[in-house]
Amino acid sequence: MTVFVLIHGGFMGGWVWKPTVRALSVARHEVYAPTLDGCGERASQVRPGITLTSQAEEVADLLFRQDLNGAVLVSTSTGGLVAAKTAELARERVGHLVFVDALAPQPGEAITDIVIPMPNMNYEFTELTRVLSRDFMETGMFGDLPPDLRAWAMARYTPHPIGSSGEPAELDDFWAKTWPASVINCIRDPNPSEAHQRRTAATLNAPYLELDAGHFPMLSHPEELAKMLMAV
Repeated sequence: MTVFVLIHGGFMGGWVWKPTVRALSVARHEVYAPTLDGCGERASQVRPGITLTSQAEEVADLLFRQDLNGAVLVSTSTGGLVAAKTAELARERVGHLVFVDALAPQPGEAITDIVIPMPNMNYEFTELTRVLSRDFMETGMFGDLPPDLRAWAMARYTPHPIGSSGEPAELDDFWAKTWPASVINCIRDPNPSEAHQRRTAATLNAPYLELDAGHFPMLSHPEELAKMLMAV
């Protein structure tokens, strides 16, 4: 039995992993899919002070309180930053990192240095949050999902705490260490780019794998993704 901790990306919650959680659980693995502070069903709790580090501290605390050791920390999209910071904070409890179409800024980089602007990629801001426009979420981010699944996801996406995007130097300690890791690129989606994900794999000396899916394989291809995760 393997312990998996699944970390969602921006505008999501733990709900986005539901089909993959089911696939891993059926195979008798122990699976956690926490919702990060200020996200998903916790969106009403958004407030000043939520940062990349504070979210990672929560995940590290989960590892401690559940007595999880050798956990496979799986992340997607901006959840890659949270996973990296969590690993830095709880190194002794993390057995393997898997970056699934995930952003992994290296020293001096910000998310905006990685994400390729797309047509209609418009953000809406409040003092505490940012969110991609409904049109882009429906036709872009969720565009490759079947209509019923797309409607299900559209009913659940939420604004993301603006302070949790990470500062350029926040992951410097992560990159100063070595980590057992794997990188899975979802080839139907341009963000993050193949070049970015190959660089992540090369820097970590990790296997680079590809999945014929869009940005949300945990929804569209849960069985295939689960098999890849179980093989790391």
